[in-house]
Amino acid sequence: MKQKQSNKAFYDEKLNVIIEYINNNLDSKIDVKTLAEISHFSPFHFHRISRALLGEPIGAYISRTRLETAAKMIRYSTLNIEAIAYNVGFETPSSLSKAFKIHFGISPTEYRKNKLFNFKKSNIMNATLSIKKPKIQDIENQQCLYYRMQGAYQTLDYTGAWKKLWKQVKAQKLFTKGIQHFGLPHDDPKVTDEDKIRYDACLIIHKDAKPDGDIGVKTLSGGKFAVFLYQGSYKYFADVYNHIFNEWLLNTDYELRGEPVRERYISNPERVAEDKLKTEFYIPIK
Repeated sequence: MKQKQSNKAFYDEKLNVIIEYINNNLDSKIDVKTLAEISHFSPFHFHRISRALLGEPIGAYISRTRLETAAKMIRYSTLNIEAIAYNVGFETPSSLSKAFKIHFGISPTEYRKNKLFNFKKSNIMNATLSIKKPKIQDIENQQCLYYRMQGAYQTLDYTGAWKKLWKQVKAQKLFTKGIQHFGLPHDDPKVTDEDKIRYDACLIIHKDAKPDGDIGVKTLSGGKFAVFLYQGSYKYFADVYNHIFNEWLLNTDYELRGEPVRERYISNPERVAEDKLKTEFYIPIK
């Protein structure tokens, strides 16, 4: 009997396809949609999976690879800066020079004159996460009231959104036990421009409701989810997702379904200390 390929082996194989494509096309425009297609990762999760595997956003990886390749060419070849710029995908030599100096702290011309220069290195400190092993749950379809917002996550008026939703609960007499606060983060802030990031604030309800102006009604699809309980500040959510998609996903037999992730806010941030806030992360699996 053929042994089933492990998740880590599966994702490593797909990552190799992505990296090889990038390495072979540095002189061309690299379309992230093409990378998602050739990797066969779900479009809902491509950016988070690739970031977890690479340790950085896919766009940052492409930019860094171009710049590091340029540095090697400056050091080990006799090509002029203009030719090197075109070879690694920059439209003009000046755009390479600007990006190179921002990234390395020295211009390409200065580096060619001083090849012993030590490039600066940045150390990123990750938060120590308080996150438990997931529970695997089968969840039924859930009806919700939702309010759609757009903009950088840290600037959104969450308090105002919840107030609008609870006002509808009162107006439509929808109050019951078991109403829950969920968030649907549709976009990755390290990929999507801040002004285009979409987020739905949702209240799970148990009575029939009607849409009213900017308050909508929809059904969140059920299915199997890995549910992670995290305690801590909302500002470390990116680290939580990195843990889930890297540390956990690669070492499990579960695969991702083509559904968005969900966040359930258990604690009230107006009453609970930041480091005591509890949040559940729902990862769709099969």
